[in-house]
Amino acid sequence: MNLILLEERDFTEPNRVRLDGRRLRHIRDVHRAMPGDELRVGAIGGKIGRGRVERYDDDALEMDVILDAEPPAPLPLRLILALPRPKVLNRTIAAAVSMGIREIDIINSWRVDKSYWKSPRVSQDNFRLQSILGLEQAGDTILPDIRMHRLFSPFVRETLPDMLVNRMKLLADPTGEAEFPRRISEPVLLAIGPEGGFIDREIATFREHGFTVASLGPRILRVETALACLVGRMF
Repeated sequence: MNLILLEERDFTEPNRVRLDGRRLRHIRDVHRAMPGDELRVGAIGGKIGRGRVERYDDDALEMDVILDAEPPAPLPLRLILALPRPKVLNRTIAAAVSMGIREIDIINSWRVDKSYWKSPRVSQDNFRLQSILGLEQAGDTILPDIRMHRLFSPFVRETLPDMLVNRMKLLADPTGEAEFPRRISEPVLLAIGPEGGFIDREIATFREHGFTVASLGPRILRVETALACLVGRMF
């Protein structure tokens, strides 16, 4: 982890924290930090700074911290993601968060297997864990807002209209008639389909709401690979 994330419960005093579990093991075994060493830290939902290791044993570590810098700015991008396979979902959320995406809407579509929604990975607890992994990687502290929409039609009818205002609307699909744009200077609403893509009827629905269907080319990419390519191209 490139940033040690601190929870509110970690603070024993305003500028002192006690860490155990996964973070203790990482600091001890990966950073190999010793008392007196400084590490990059950040409070979830707050600022970034430095932490000085004061002491640790097999059970816990104590650190004095100074938090005095703002986290990185978010990407001006809201992501609509058709639910992928659960293992892919984990990687995609962590990657999206590491790139600065703070709004993610996970939706259903015709090609999404119904069993995916029953996976324990499709839960706010797991989303939080994957988000923390992404924040640790990127050096960020702000958790994303991740929403689930189990039915496509109610999402389109009730939620999507409020997301459209003042955003460029793009749907990524290899069949797109337009080349995916580069260096966009305005907020973007991006839709990415499931394995096999959105069906024609779903694509038509997005078009009716002002989406441009755009392509990166004829190659079929994994969801997390496509997302990274798209973000790099847009911003």
